[in-house]
Amino acid sequence: MQFGRSYEEFEVGAVYKHWPGKTVTEYDDHLFCLLTMNHHPLHLDTHYAEQTTQFGKNVVVGNYIYSILLGMSVPDVSGKAIANLEIESLRHVAPTFHGDTIYGETVVLDKWESKSKDDRGIVHVETKGYKQDGTVVCLFRRKVMVPKNSYLESRGGEQPARPTPAS
Repeated sequence: MQFGRSYEEFEVGAVYKHWPGKTVTEYDDHLFCLLTMNHHPLHLDTHYAEQTTQFGKNVVVGNYIYSILLGMSVPDVSGKAIANLEIESLRHVAPTFHGDTIYGETVVLDKWESKSKDDRGIVHVETKGYKQDGTVVCLFRRKVMVPKNSYLESRGGEQPARPTPAS
């Protein structure tokens, strides 16, 4: 199973479709709200959401959707990353509700070699998240520092620090 990519493996224009999707439950949403101390009633109070919003129901916290998509992209994009350098933009373009299933895909916008270290490069990507009906709900662009093959080889290859089983 692939877990991230080296600099050489990224191609500008490549699209990585992240699988599987994630169905968002009320429990997921409430737990994220509690963990992040986001107590806005739009996310936690069904009566409030039914009576006072245009949606008539709770809306899932946008940063939870972003977090799901970021996590989904790790095996394809940043599993070997040295660092996430920048979240250039983050847009929540449509609401997500309890019971929606989120899918994601990432396109490689650009890549360039590091100016300060010759064993790594920067990859510029855009990740798009959409619901089961195709509605785009979240878009974000980021810059990720990834190793070149020489970096990986000098540190133990594909799975550095993996122990060997005892006999």
